[in-house]
Amino acid sequence: MSSHETVLTFEHDDEHCASIVAASIEGELTELAGDRTHAELACKGQDLEIWIEASDLVALRAAINTWCSFVDVASKVATIGANASESWG
Repeated sequence: MSSHETVLTFEHDDEHCASIVAASIEGELTELAGDRTHAELACKGQDLEIWIEASDLVALRAAINTWCSFVDVASKVATIGANASESWG
């Protein structure tokens, strides 16, 4: 399928945070699977990597924007949760 591909790498403060973000967005892999794009993700230490393959540049751009948004929101929520946990305990 792929004529275009990219790898997005998101560095987090620690491995735990990266794994929380990965778990938060993992369900989207099946929800977003389609004829034009395919994505995979993996945690490598404190880095979260997302591989995106797309049949055309428009689909690749849309997938990049989507995955960046998902990671941004999940990272912010994980940070809020970690800060709340520290202040309570």
